[in-house]
Amino acid sequence: MEGVPSEGGLTPFPLGRPARMAVLASGRGTNLEALLQAFPPGNPWGEVVLVLSDNPEAYALERARSRGVEAVALPWRGRRAFEAEALALLAQKGVDLVLLAGFMRLLSPGFVEPWYGRLLNIHPSLLPDYPGLHVHQRVLAAGERETGSTVHFVDQGMDTGPILLQGRVPVLPGDTPKTLESRVLFLEHRLYPKAVRLLLLGLAFPPPKGLGGLLGEEAARRFEALSPRERPLYLRAWALLRAWGQEALAGLAFLGQGGVWGQGAFLTAHLLAQDHPALRAELATLPEAVRTRAEAVLKRVESPL
Repeated sequence: MEGVPSEGGLTPFPLGRPARMAVLASGRGTNLEALLQAFPPGNPWGEVVLVLSDNPEAYALERARSRGVEAVALPWRGRRAFEAEALALLAQKGVDLVLLAGFMRLLSPGFVEPWYGRLLNIHPSLLPDYPGLHVHQRVLAAGERETGSTVHFVDQGMDTGPILLQGRVPVLPGDTPKTLESRVLFLEHRLYPKAVRLLLLGLAFPPPKGLGGLLGEEAARRFEALSPRERPLYLRAWALLRAWGQEALAGLAFLGQGGVWGQGAFLTAHLLAQDHPALRAELATLPEAVRTRAEAVLKRVESPL
C-alpha cells in the first residue's frame, strides 16, 4: 500500500518493515501500557523501543522497564534542553513514530515540524471540543450527553492538530469526573493502538497541501468545507482507493460520484472508525471485487498481529 501525498512528499507509511516507536509520558502511563501490550517485541506492525519522560518519578518509566523497554528520564530543565536530548535519543534509536501518552508539555515548532505526520497524541475529549486540561469536569459542567477520545496528529498548537481517529462513550446520570475518566480510559486503551495501526498501514495522514491539484478543485472545496471530525473519513477513503488501484476515482468519490468503489471506500472508512451492523450489511451487497478488498483491510486493522 503506497503512501498518499502529504506536506513533506509521500507519507512515510507503510514502511515495509516493523516500525520503531517511542512514547513520551509524564505520569501513570496507562496508555503506554496499552501500547506496550499492543506492540510487543516481534510484532509485525512494530514495537515500542524507547520511553522518555520529563518526570523521573513517572510510573510510566517503571512500566517500560518491567517489559524490557529502554526508559529514560530527562528531568525538565527547560524546553530547549529537553527537546535537544529527546531528539538525539530518537535519532540514536532509529525511531519512526513518536506517540505522546499523557505527556504534559507543549512541544516547540522545532520539535514538531520535522516529526509532523509521525507524531501523535491522544486527548480525552471529542476534539475540537474541550482541548486542554480538566476535560471531564468541563464536559459534566456543560451537560454533555456523550464524550470520548481523540487521536490526532500533533501540530504547533494545544490539541489542535488534524484528527486521526475518535471514539465515543455516553455521559450517564450521576457520573463524576472519576467515573467518566475511567470510562474514557477504557476506550483510549483500544483506540490508540487502532489509530497507530491505521497510520502504519498508510490509512491515516494529515491533509496534504495542494489538494486541488491532487483531486480536483471541486473535490478540494468539498473537503475544505468539512468539519474537522469529518475530514479523516474522506482522507481514509482516499487512501483506500489508492491502495485498491482506484485512486483516479478519489476526487469523484469526495463528490459522491465514485460508484461502487467510492461507496466501498467510504463504508470501509466508517467501519474502520466504528463498527456498525447496518454498514456491514451494506458492504456485503457490493460487488465481490470491492467487498473482498474492504474485508481484507478491516480484518488486518482489527487483528493485533
